[in-house]
Amino acid sequence: MALSPYVQAMQELFRANTRSREFPAHGAKVHSVAWSCCGRRLASGSFDKTASVFVLEKDRLVKENNYRGHGDSVDQLCWHPSNPDLFVTASGDKTIRIWDVRTTKCIATVNTKGENINICWSPDGQTIAVGNKDDVVTFIDAKTHRSKAEEQFKFEVNEISWNNDNNMFFLTNGNGCINILRQVPMAAGGPGGYPELKPIQSINAHPSNCICIKFDPMGKYFATGSADALVSLWDVDELVCVRCFSRLDWPVRTLSFSHDGKMLASASEDHFIDIAEVETGEKLWEVQCESPTFTVAWHPKRPLLAFACDDKDGKYDSSREAGTVKLFGLP
Repeated sequence: MALSPYVQAMQELFRANTRSREFPAHGAKVHSVAWSCCGRRLASGSFDKTASVFVLEKDRLVKENNYRGHGDSVDQLCWHPSNPDLFVTASGDKTIRIWDVRTTKCIATVNTKGENINICWSPDGQTIAVGNKDDVVTFIDAKTHRSKAEEQFKFEVNEISWNNDNNMFFLTNGNGCINILRQVPMAAGGPGGYPELKPIQSINAHPSNCICIKFDPMGKYFATGSADALVSLWDVDELVCVRCFSRLDWPVRTLSFSHDGKMLASASEDHFIDIAEVETGEKLWEVQCESPTFTVAWHPKRPLLAFACDDKDGKYDSSREAGTVKLFGLP
């Protein structure tokens, strides 16, 4: 089968820039990496209880700051969807913290009920959702920093995300399902005025634990990764599975769509990151890693992939410092 011009162009680009570059970020394993909406900064969160922020220069990351304050591991972080100066971290210390890179200070600490493991910011920037180890999802007003609503789920909640239209909330769960909740505006004078979340659908997506979920920037698809080592691609409007990617052998931990929605990176304990062409499922590239990869993030404007591995597992380099952030696709 002839490769599409897009695949050929990307393969040429990656062939010219095959090496992954690494940048020291933390004193322990990196759990999460994320780009600011403009792509100028990359943030990382670590087991060492801190977050780091880098500025992307022409051909490298330059460390700008380290953010301290959490009393436990920083398990996930994300940036404000449209303000490139704010990011939020979720920690096992039962708090989330919002940080401002202009002042390098924590502008809010919000206490939550449990040890937080996943977090996302709504596309309209108004709400932060955080999930904890007890399967409670708390919705926090991003302006007042107060909790607006809490939902206790009867299943293991893995990853959470709004759709791009900001009117539905998706969760992946331990039974292999995708649960979809719709925001129903409260009657006037309702408590707190937060839209109620009504379960509207549960999709049996995988035969085993459904771990991660990501929406493509174009709003056409979302992808889920599962313990069955499969990545499935879903049509947002029809809610049907369009295709599966099956090149990984281990549970899929992390996913990211490229800025143009045409490539999907997925990673696991396999010692490579799979980069697929979304429309055909064809393998576009494999990024070699020396150990399991737990977080990947495409740059919001160019074909540049940030990721972090479980450095300690490397067969040859257990002495090497853990806590590096890696970039693939740099010139």
